[in-house]
Amino acid sequence: MKESLTAIFEKSPLGYIGYVEELPGANTQGATLEETKENLIEAIQLVLESNRQLTEENISGKEVIKESLGTISL
Repeated sequence: MKESLTAIFEKSPLGYIGYVEELPGANTQGATLEETKENLIEAIQLVLESNRQLTEENISGKEVIKESLGTISL
């Protein structure tokens, strides 16, 4: 089965709140649903970039095997 991410959007008094069910830390808000969707894509990119950077710092100087999994099906 192919894995996909699930976006959740909640209506709030000031617009919408959005987050990704499977990716803690990827959350945002916006005045409109469209703005919130755009912001959520950016939040996902920032979380992944941050996680990559933290991992690079943690493995620095260690003997590791690093390879791309590409697109995976679970």
